[in-house]
Amino acid sequence: MLIRCWGARGSVPVSGGDYLRYGGDTACIEVRTKQGSIVIIDAGTGIRRLGNLLLAEEKHDYTMMFTHFHWDHIIGFPFFKPIFLRNTRISVLGCPLQIPAIQEALSTIMKVPYFPVNIDDVKAEIDYTDFCQGTVKIDDMTITAIPLSHPNGGLGFRFEEDNRSFVYLTDNELGYQHPGGLKYADYVVFSKNADLLVHDAEYLPAEYATTKKWGHSAYTDALRLALDAGAASFGLFHHNQDRSDKELDIIVEDCQKQVDGKNIHCFAMSLDMEIYLEKDEKGIRP
Repeated sequence: MLIRCWGARGSVPVSGGDYLRYGGDTACIEVRTKQGSIVIIDAGTGIRRLGNLLLAEEKHDYTMMFTHFHWDHIIGFPFFKPIFLRNTRISVLGCPLQIPAIQEALSTIMKVPYFPVNIDDVKAEIDYTDFCQGTVKIDDMTITAIPLSHPNGGLGFRFEEDNRSFVYLTDNELGYQHPGGLKYADYVVFSKNADLLVHDAEYLPAEYATTKKWGHSAYTDALRLALDAGAASFGLFHHNQDRSDKELDIIVEDCQKQVDGKNIHCFAMSLDMEIYLEKDEKGIRP
């Protein structure tokens, strides 16, 4: 499978010279199966550039999965150009959680006074399917869902193909169990032996002392999860909106020191990063 990061920032997009290397776009991850099927996880602001690429490649069929429907994970949807083309077909998977239906979250951001184009004007063929638990299969890839520990709920995912695995747990608070969320041990089991674990790592331990119950993890807790689960690689994600490139470098350096001598690679997810997990090899293309 091929994994591309189109946005790793949390809460709100940012711009400026302090955020060039890791990027300022909010959550959007692309996964491609070995057969070439396209899975889009979350529709943060990073989905805008992904849409431009898909149009250039003349790709028109996608599966779109949502972890949850907070602003930073859906705000890019109205700017995803393929939705305005008749030959686009999108299968949307997600859990309604505290709303009546998935489509209600997307239609709400595309109505007056929030947006000038109504969702009824979207030309794409969009099918909505509730996916709150269990597994789905796309080509030879199996995708399993798990509840997140986050205000208003959410879903994490495990992708498996050719004995390679990618676990995506953004907006997951390991230090506090929110209603509907699971215990730390459950996330260890879910992430067991993952080739790549991408996990929310928004806060410094000192910051977490005052942000507990906000729905995000200290990077040290996320690193502990990666170690306890025996993950081969750990990607820090949901970077704080005020965290500069230099400050993220310090966090990454500390992670690398803590895993020195252990069989795990620690890094921060960054804009345009490509990670491939194939049957006989794996690697990262920054």
